[in-house]
Amino acid sequence: MATFRSFQDMLNEYLPNKLLFEELIKRDYILSHVNMRNDWKGGNLVVPFKGAGASSVKFGGLTDESDIAESLYVRGNIPDYVESWASLQFHHRDLMDHSGRIPESTFLRVLPDEVERMMAYYKEAISVQLGSGPHFATLAEDGDFGAVTGALVVDKIDRFCIGQKLFLDDDDSILSAALYVISIDVNASQLIVSATRGGAATTVAAYTTTQNARCYHDGLSAAGGGYNSLRSALLSAANGGTSTIHGVNKLLYPHLQAINVDGNSITSSNILDKLFDAYTDVRTKAKGTADTYLMSFKHMGSIMKLVEAQKGPYIVTKNASASLYGWTELEITSVKGSLKLVGIQEMDDDIIPIVDWKTMTFNTNGGFKKRMAPDGREYFEVRSSAANGGYKYIVDLCLFGEMSYELIGQNAIIHTIDY
Repeated sequence: MATFRSFQDMLNEYLPNKLLFEELIKRDYILSHVNMRNDWKGGNLVVPFKGAGASSVKFGGLTDESDIAESLYVRGNIPDYVESWASLQFHHRDLMDHSGRIPESTFLRVLPDEVERMMAYYKEAISVQLGSGPHFATLAEDGDFGAVTGALVVDKIDRFCIGQKLFLDDDDSILSAALYVISIDVNASQLIVSATRGGAATTVAAYTTTQNARCYHDGLSAAGGGYNSLRSALLSAANGGTSTIHGVNKLLYPHLQAINVDGNSITSSNILDKLFDAYTDVRTKAKGTADTYLMSFKHMGSIMKLVEAQKGPYIVTKNASASLYGWTELEITSVKGSLKLVGIQEMDDDIIPIVDWKTMTFNTNGGFKKRMAPDGREYFEVRSSAANGGYKYIVDLCLFGEMSYELIGQNAIIHTIDY
C-alpha cells in the first residue's frame, strides 16, 4: 500500500537541488562546457584580465630602463548576480485521495511530468539568454500580419506555447507590450496574442520589422537585461553587441575584442567554405584555440547536406551525433584546418559564435535550486479566491548567477547572416 507523506517530504526526496543543477547543466550545451564556479554569494565580483603584456624587444642592445613596456592588469567587475525564476504549480485536489491526504504514488505520477516540462522550458530560456541575448524570437513580418488582429509571424515558432506571457518591444516604442499567446499555427510560424490572459486578440500593428520588433521573456526588453550573452560579449557595439564588458570599454584593450566576421555573403550553398575562411581569419588575428562553432539547426542542416554532396574537399573526423538533450555535433577537417560544429536548438540564425570554452566562467550561488522559506518549506501554499479554486502548492525554481568573460579576444563571432 502506498505511504502518505507531506508535500515537503516528497519535494526533498524527489526534487533535490542537486538533481535540478545536474539536470539543467546536461540540458544546456553552453553551461555544460564553460568553467563553473558554484560559491558566489552575490555582491561585487572582480573579473581581472590582462590589458597589455610585456613587449619590449630591442636588437643590438638593451631597452632603456625607463622605456620598458610593462604588463598591464585591469580590474573589471560584475556588481551582482542576475536572477531568473521558473514556477511550478500543483493543485491539491489533483494530488489528494478521498481522505484528503497525498499518497506518494499519486505525487509521483504528477511530479515527473511537470518537472520534465518545466526543465525543458527553463533550460531553453536560459540557453537562449546565454547564447543569443535577451530576446527569444524576432518578427519575420509586421504585426497584425495579413490584417489579422493580434497575428505575429516569428522566426522561432518552436519557442512559443499556449498561455505563454511575453513582451513585444522594438527600437522606437516607449513601452513594451505585455501579451499572452492564445493561438499558434506552427506551419505558418504564426501566433495570435491577447493583452490579457484568456482574453481576445489585440492589435499589434505598431510593431514592425523595420523597427526590429522582438519577443522577450517577462523582465527583459530591447534595453537589455538578463545574463551576459555570447551575442552581447563577442559582438562589437557597431555590430549589435555592448560597448563595455564588466564595466570596461571594449575598445581600450584588444583582450576585450572578439574577432567579428561579416557573414552577409553566407548562403546555404557556400556556408561551409565561409566557415573555413572565418577560421583562417580568426587564427590569424586571435590568440587561443577558438574552434567550436555554435549555430542554429538551420545552418547545421545546410552543412550536413554539403558534406554529403561534397565529400571530396572535406573529411568528417566525427560523424554527426545527436544528444538526448538537444544538440548535434559534427567535426570536419580540410586543408584549411579542423572545425567542431554544434547545432543548438536555442541559437539564433543571424550569428555563429566561435568559442574557446576556457575563456569564460558561469559564476553562481549554488546553481539551480528551489526557493526556501525561512521556516524551511520549499513550496508556497495558496488558497485560491476563485470559485472552486481550492488549494495550490507553488514551487519556485531559481538561478542566481552571471557569465564572466576573462579573455574575449580569444573568441570570435560571425554576424549578419541572412539567407
